[in-house]
Amino acid sequence: MTPPVSEQITQRSASNLALAFIMLPKEKRAGMSALYAFCREVDDVADEETVPLEQRRKQLADWRADIRTACDSGQPQFQINRELQHFIAAHRMPFALFDELIRGVEMDLDVTRYETWEELEHYCYRVASVVGLLSIEIFGHTSPACRDYAIHLGKALQLTNILRDVGNDAARGRIYLPLAELKNHQVTEAEILAGEFSPRFRKLAQATASRARHHYACARATLPPEDRKAMVAAELMGAVYWHLLLKLEHHDFPVLAVTPTKLHKLQKLALILRTWYRSTTGALAPNYGV
Repeated sequence: MTPPVSEQITQRSASNLALAFIMLPKEKRAGMSALYAFCREVDDVADEETVPLEQRRKQLADWRADIRTACDSGQPQFQINRELQHFIAAHRMPFALFDELIRGVEMDLDVTRYETWEELEHYCYRVASVVGLLSIEIFGHTSPACRDYAIHLGKALQLTNILRDVGNDAARGRIYLPLAELKNHQVTEAEILAGEFSPRFRKLAQATASRARHHYACARATLPPEDRKAMVAAELMGAVYWHLLLKLEHHDFPVLAVTPTKLHKLQKLALILRTWYRSTTGALAPNYGV
């Protein structure tokens, strides 16, 4: 029997998010695979720079219209949305969150610079925290405070991702680190685009890491104890990206290279086992943000 399209997309992915799904029961794993496939498809539209800009806008508009149809109990045209529709209905996932996610992806069509941390964190909310807010519905949370946890964890993961990918993004003409923060540390756009490491850039990277650490700590503080077991996949994501941040710090921020820093497979396996144990035994706190 051919697996669902969303499951095929997830299986082909080497992402940390897809890795986290192995810790979920079958039904939740299917729901997260469908959500992941949706996120991956819309993100790929924005990233496909060989496709004309207006064509990508049209494709994202089509995805927005089709996911609205799925949320309104209609008949969506895209196979991934048809697979996701069951979980949208079962968990009352609102169109507003899907729309917010697509708005975040659309920002990548037009915006290559952010002036302030506030602007960047708004982008992080849209492309990462919103995914967390949708995910906790599938995971099955009981406390409203879990939404704060999802927002902070999403921002922590995205800021870690942005820091890791400075060189890769610069190769595409993008600088996500806020221009005001560059100015504060006397780092020029030209230096980042040229991949020039300096003591000034180190301080800029440290400031970014500190911002990410703040959100890890907030996620740790806001995860309701009664929802800890249900959030095991999210907790694995937190642990993986937290250890990635530690690795970047330990190696003095080797983030200007085009090839991003990664964790070794054995380290990820150890984190899977540790996170599973801590979550299922009711450990007192998440394995990050300390």
